[in-house]
Amino acid sequence: MIKSLVRHIHYRVERFLALDNWGEILLLALSVAGLAVANSAWGPGYFHLLHAPLGVGPATLSVEQWVNDLLMALFFLLVGLEIKREMVGGDLSTPSQVALPGIAALGGVLFPVLIYVAVNRGDAAALTGWATPAATDIAFALAALSAFGRGLPRSALLFLSSLAIFDDLAAILIIALFYSGGLSWPDLGWAAVALVTLLGMNRLGVRRLAPYLVVGLALWVAVLRSGVHATMAGVLLAMTIPMGSAEDEAAGRSPLHRLEGALHPVVYFGVLPLFGFANAGVSFQGLGWASLLDPVPLGIALGLFLGKQVGVFAFTLAAVRLGLAKLPAQVGWGALYGIAMLCGIGFTMSLFIAGLAFPEAGVAGEAKLGVFAGSLISALGGGLWLLAARRRA
Repeated sequence: MIKSLVRHIHYRVERFLALDNWGEILLLALSVAGLAVANSAWGPGYFHLLHAPLGVGPATLSVEQWVNDLLMALFFLLVGLEIKREMVGGDLSTPSQVALPGIAALGGVLFPVLIYVAVNRGDAAALTGWATPAATDIAFALAALSAFGRGLPRSALLFLSSLAIFDDLAAILIIALFYSGGLSWPDLGWAAVALVTLLGMNRLGVRRLAPYLVVGLALWVAVLRSGVHATMAGVLLAMTIPMGSAEDEAAGRSPLHRLEGALHPVVYFGVLPLFGFANAGVSFQGLGWASLLDPVPLGIALGLFLGKQVGVFAFTLAAVRLGLAKLPAQVGWGALYGIAMLCGIGFTMSLFIAGLAFPEAGVAGEAKLGVFAGSLISALGGGLWLLAARRRA
């Protein structure tokens, strides 16, 4: 009786976690909740909680830092695992599969940055946020494509997900190169020792996950203390997790597959919603719709909405016309333009970069306002375009 009940509960939990878009719905709900609380009578308590110290001795960080430095390292670990899997034996394992989404992603990074820089030229402080509109939120973009692009072939989803993977790679490099603090060489040395240990375990054929996670935690501590952003530890750890044979991957037995499967519900039902609640809470005190016309939020909103769609579509068009790549099977130019527009949904990654670029609360609030506006307009514009294209078809 008890075993039957446990099996039934386990089945129900698996069904719940398997439902499309539940993670994105929870992320959106808690982000809206954070925004509402920040602008309510509970606002002072909300911000006090985020900045409250948590930990003991040298392991003391603010609640917000624990969320952004430790929990988001788990998100980047999952992203790194997905990138490795796709590049080693998945949809990005051959040059022909890489060409089109890689070229499109390059345009989707360059054009938003150029627009932001053009709007904020001459203001050195504002220019530190140049990378904010360069990122695409893969979860929300795919959710929007699933909702509005019904009837599109699987190749459309693969194109967007592959493009977003390259986009994530660009964001990872940008954070590592431009948004890390002063470097501590001794701590970088310890990080190198931890990384070499992880690589050595991989070469020796260690397949148990526990040793990787223990050394990975040491790597995270060293990277956090080194001045490089701590989320990079997640990416480095992901690159050392063994994949195993094709048969192991297909059967879900490889260490990478098992860790990815374990992390997915933790990240999408825990880490990202908490991140949304902690980072979407922008106080609109002193801000209004007119604030969107200030250079920082305007540059971000225009970069996400105009820069993303123009960059992705123009570079895709050029790649196809020059014979460097082919359009995804059964995807026309009209549908591809709608997909390019959805790439302007920056949200999670853009909020993250905005927090790194603008530590001051006032400017950070304006930057996040621009992220909200650009992402919302991109989602609505791309969704309506795809709906209209479906009716025309």
